[in-house]
Amino acid sequence: MSVSVNKCCVLNVGKITHNTCFSINDAVLSVVDSTCDLGVLVTHDLSPSTHISNIVAKAHNRPAAIFHTFKCQNIDMLLHAYIVYIRPLVEHDSVIWSPFTVKDIETIESVQCRFIKLLPGLSCFTYHERLRINIPSLELSRLHLDLIWCYKILFKHVD
Repeated sequence: MSVSVNKCCVLNVGKITHNTCFSINDAVLSVVDSTCDLGVLVTHDLSPSTHISNIVAKAHNRPAAIFHTFKCQNIDMLLHAYIVYIRPLVEHDSVIWSPFTVKDIETIESVQCRFIKLLPGLSCFTYHERLRINIPSLELSRLHLDLIWCYKILFKHVD
């Protein structure tokens, strides 16, 4: 397998930066503060905040497209569209970047809160009352995914 040198970079993790110059095939690799690896934005301090901001910005753009495309007012169909088109954005590889600050958790949860508030007849209820329509919070969903991953590790279903 060949390595694409123009897609390679050096990311110093932690407070200490190293001035060592790395190269591949005589091409010097650039030093960056953050890089995207398998769809997850990794920063020098390993904080998930930048990644969360990016995915939340993308996810907030999708409800308008869903409500513009689907003219019906069927809550079940709109929820299914949410689960198919928006939820994967905020759950992709969440085991890796799972938030640990209240600010990040609330930022992610705002995606689902905003979408459910737009559903017909639900705008007058609180977010926790709206969750009773059979959709778990994103925090609970991340916990579920974490437990599945732990199970796979414990019972050697993954290397």
